[in-house]
Amino acid sequence: MESGRAVLLIADIGGYTDYMSTHRFSLSHAEVNTARMLDKMIDAAPGYELIEIEGDAAFLSRKADSRGDEATVTEILQAAVAMHRAFHLERQNVATNLCPCAGCKEAENLKLKFVAHIGDVATQTIQKRHKLVGIDVIHVHRMLKNPVDIPEYVLLSEQLYSAGEASIPGEAHEISQELEGIGTVRAYFLDIGELDGGLPPLPGPSWHRRLGRTFAAAGLGLPYQLGLRRSRREVPAR
Repeated sequence: MESGRAVLLIADIGGYTDYMSTHRFSLSHAEVNTARMLDKMIDAAPGYELIEIEGDAAFLSRKADSRGDEATVTEILQAAVAMHRAFHLERQNVATNLCPCAGCKEAENLKLKFVAHIGDVATQTIQKRHKLVGIDVIHVHRMLKNPVDIPEYVLLSEQLYSAGEASIPGEAHEISQELEGIGTVRAYFLDIGELDGGLPPLPGPSWHRRLGRTFAAAGLGLPYQLGLRRSRREVPAR
């Protein structure tokens, strides 16, 4: 087990539970579509290591470096914007395919939010799987349950905000959270749409691409329909 200081970032798909609560055919397509969105989001943040897919969320991390926390905050916001754009592009690709099922058509209702923290972690390896442990890992996960009242945002812990306040573009809003086992903490959120300058118009998919997306959803969803693969939603939590 190795210890060190790390940046912790969770990208969480909002509306996932309602989206996945459909009949078996739609569920298979919803599973495939969500996986594609997660893939695109993760690819958009190459500086981060994927620690784990947690149902509707991607937990990522990278080692804190010598540039200081102010530069770290700038980099977190840049990564969040890139992941947000990748998510929305893939969401459009799903929602505009030719499949009429709820798992495809209702993808446009999904949103994306981020929580970020910095702290000390330990890396644990069990059967070749890497896992981060420590109070700061618990902290960032518990930040997901918060009173932020907008659907898409980046929520920074007080540690990050205090160090990088001067480099934050736009207005950050303070909230107070009661984190179980940790206590009352402050955090600061920014509207990710404003950070992105307003999401630019996404290119309309061609009929050829729409048709390809339709066959992809049908083919990749078949193992779930036949019961050969289990949905992330059906796998018991550890």
